[in-house]
Amino acid sequence: MSTIDVAETKDTIHVRSHLQYNAPEHISPQNVHPSPLEQFHIWFNEARNAGVREPESMSLSTATPSGIPSSRMVLFKQLDKRGFVFYTNYTSRKSKELDKNPNAALLFFWREISRQVRIVGKVEKLSEEESEEYFQSRPVGSQLGALASKQSAIIGENDLQERLERLRKRHRIGESTEAKIPLPDFWGGWRVLPR
Repeated sequence: MSTIDVAETKDTIHVRSHLQYNAPEHISPQNVHPSPLEQFHIWFNEARNAGVREPESMSLSTATPSGIPSSRMVLFKQLDKRGFVFYTNYTSRKSKELDKNPNAALLFFWREISRQVRIVGKVEKLSEEESEEYFQSRPVGSQLGALASKQSAIIGENDLQERLERLRKRHRIGESTEAKIPLPDFWGGWRVLPR
């Protein structure tokens, strides 16, 4: 049951009250790290230690060259001195938009600790070597999913299962030998370089 008060008609939804967003502390230059990336490390670890569900979930916003925005949830996979990394299919809508308009915004929302973190920046594709290293670290099922999934495309009800089954046979998944799935050329990482 919802804890918000909502008035609803056939044509409208009106939220009349909500749970108050309570910031645990006042944020000022005196109580944050001078490096925004170091401060993110601190806050990310606080979220993990506080039991935030999926603290690695982040909203990724992209835009077409004409400025029409689009947002979706993706998984944060790495932070290094250059920026925030996520992986995806390079034929997806998000990748096509990033190819044509290399600007993005990320948003982490950690409701359990009343905190959100926003990042805006340019993007760059990861090197093939970086993408390969991450891809090979994934479970075989996730690797097959990356090969089989045609992100942002309409598919039939059984298409994905049939593709997965063909890939399992092709790569001999389930046999006694250890399968090595090659990195697809249409899959890899993006790095958001904070401004």
